[in-house]
Amino acid sequence: MAAARMYEHPETGEIAIPRVMFALSEPLRLSMVQMLAEQGEVDSIELGPDLPRSTLTHHTSLLRESGVVFVRAEGRKCMIQLRRDDLETRFPGLIDTVLHGYQESAPSPEDA
Repeated sequence: MAAARMYEHPETGEIAIPRVMFALSEPLRLSMVQMLAEQGEVDSIELGPDLPRSTLTHHTSLLRESGVVFVRAEGRKCMIQLRRDDLETRFPGLIDTVLHGYQESAPSPEDA
């Protein structure tokens, strides 16, 4: 049997604001974080079903390395969840503020 994949994550105290802000500055990653905030833990494929695997891996790895998400292997799946509590501990209100601003700037269905 193959060994389970292990992912490295920064400890809560190691999460740095410049890395978090960089991770959240890209619209695709921000939409991924929005989905995680709304749905909880999801299979990574659900975050970008139309993306090439390499692109999806790049973006989810950047989110993980910055401390925004927690990733764990579950069989062949790669489960991802927002580290809301850790981010709230480090930077109170940041995620809610960013997501609220993102929702306000997103075009409404009527605008499409």
